Amino acid sequence: MIINEKAIAHYLKDPDPGSVAEITGKALGLKGLSLAETAKLLLTEDEKQTEIIFKAARTVKERVYGNRLVLFAPLYTTNECANNCLYCAFRKDNEQLKRKTLSLEEIRQEVVVLEAQGHKRILLVAGEDTKSAGISNLKEMIRTIYQTKNGCGEIRRVNVNVAPLSIEDFKTLKGTGIGTYQLFQETYHRETYKLCHPSGPKADYEYRLNAMDRALQAGIEDVGIGALFGLYDYKFEVLALLSHAQHLDNIYNVGPHTISVPRLEPALGAPLAARPPHPVSNLEFKKLVAILRLAVPYTGIILSTRETAELRDEIFSLGVSQISAGSRTDPGGYSQQKAGAQFELYDNRSTAQVIEDVLKLGYIPSFCTACYRLGRTGEDFMSLAKPGEIHNFCLPNALLTLKEYLLDYAPAKVRSAGEKLIHKQVDIIRDPNLKELTRKKLRELEEGQRDCYF
Repeated sequence: MIINEKAIAHYLKDPDPGSVAEITGKALGLKGLSLAETAKLLLTEDEKQTEIIFKAARTVKERVYGNRLVLFAPLYTTNECANNCLYCAFRKDNEQLKRKTLSLEEIRQEVVVLEAQGHKRILLVAGEDTKSAGISNLKEMIRTIYQTKNGCGEIRRVNVNVAPLSIEDFKTLKGTGIGTYQLFQETYHRETYKLCHPSGPKADYEYRLNAMDRALQAGIEDVGIGALFGLYDYKFEVLALLSHAQHLDNIYNVGPHTISVPRLEPALGAPLAARPPHPVSNLEFKKLVAILRLAVPYTGIILSTRETAELRDEIFSLGVSQISAGSRTDPGGYSQQKAGAQFELYDNRSTAQVIEDVLKLGYIPSFCTACYRLGRTGEDFMSLAKPGEIHNFCLPNALLTLKEYLLDYAPAKVRSAGEKLIHKQVDIIRDPNLKELTRKKLRELEEGQRDCYF
């Protein structure tokens, strides 16, 4: 059983694994935490002990991923959907929503806009629409994205967030050259799941839950999981996410490449979105991000533009390693082809503004896609991420992609701030050979080369 609700309830009632100081001390060893240890941290309400958790999370994030933040943008191809999820504006019975499915040419137009912003990673997102979301259509959409070029702009990695597939279809999806296959269970609590998904293919809890097993069995090496916080008790969802991660790691020796932490926000015509059944406060949200960082230290934690710019800035240090920037959740939103959005966004900064603010905070905005094209995926990636060695590649590659952005897209003041950060961060690279190679590749970028990486 992947999700044992009775066991989770037991841990949340009586975890008894030791003190917060002992648990966070163990977490600093980058070995992760048990369900009982994680429950102990989730149940902690004391302000001083919570700060101990936050401090440990900052340290673990720095040890594994350094001070970089990988940027991406979601690309919604349709808001038509066969499901009736009560928290989503795309739900089938929502008559208030203006529907739109992008043609391949319209997808190309969206990609051109994103490339002009400097994006190199796209997350392809679609409602579960039987007319357009079949595997043959997915292949064509992904091919179109990869083939669309705009001057120096190109998309080097397409991640995919679409409905669960069969093993055979996952094999076909792998052949398109995707990066991570991403799918959220939304809520792992079975009774709540049933209430939230009254009709449509998504009503099948087990088929959705087992999608990551099928994807890994089909040869997709990187998978991303997540929960929609606000549907059920966030403490339960965190332990369920950890249970899912441990299952994948135990069976396939590959835990989730990413864990996403979206929080339920208002959405047009979605009754649950207006009044979340289990609202999560900002403090609780920061706490759950920090605890996930300690419990699953190797995974990338993704923070979306659902949250305000101010809160996102606060949470970066607590464990986040990937962020969306300049996002639109309506099909055609980047090229101004107006249609209904999935939910409200609270960080409406442009990509350039996000990068400027990230630089001010001392983080490295990264567009790196090196690991996926060099085969550092699946078990190979985990062998570097779990002991905290992946940052040896992340830092120089982040600097190279930042340099490329500064040369091709950045406003003058952003370029100046970015150059100062690059100069400072190159000196931090410990390996003298790698440091010199990084400087060499930075010079090559200045001379006109592009897509330099290790």
